[in-house]
Amino acid sequence: MNRRDALRKTALLAGSAAAAPTLLSLLQSCAKQDRLTWQPVFLNEDQARFISAFVDTILPKTETPGALDVKTDVFMDLVWAKTYNKEAQDKVVEDIEKFNADCKSTYGDVFANLSPEDKTACLKAAEASSPKFNPKVWGTAVGNQEPVGFYRSLKSMAMWGYFSSEEIGKNVLSYDPIPGEFLGCIPLSDVGNTWSL
Repeated sequence: MNRRDALRKTALLAGSAAAAPTLLSLLQSCAKQDRLTWQPVFLNEDQARFISAFVDTILPKTETPGALDVKTDVFMDLVWAKTYNKEAQDKVVEDIEKFNADCKSTYGDVFANLSPEDKTACLKAAEASSPKFNPKVWGTAVGNQEPVGFYRSLKSMAMWGYFSSEEIGKNVLSYDPIPGEFLGCIPLSDVGNTWSL
């Protein structure tokens, strides 16, 4: 090997050693970045990431499917796209942006980019400060229901999407597609799990 080749190889080795930490940090940042696995109809990508992170935080995958497994985020996007008028859609976008702005000022970043601990802390704070739904009797709210705000409405829609999904209805909740006889007086212990139908 001549001197010129030796110097060239040494320079390449030194250059790659210097660049390695930068390349590694670049790869790690890409690994942390969550990519959408669906195409939003109403939301933009940042707003869709927020909804995905939100539903995944409140309904994570455990021994049962999580909200992302049953596409609760996709369901919510479609509800806003197909059933909300322009004014209501604008309000959803405004509320998402405000929620993210509050996260950024309190925790240093938008909700989707927060650590699991900060996401939990953020939602606990929102839970504590949000108005509650009135108690219900036979499915009807008691008294005059005051507006519950963005967080509570978003959580309610996420729960609705999750529990009305086919996967949860058939495989997690008790399910009887053709109900049998009416038994009006049985012990509650015989009823068992909550029923989806």
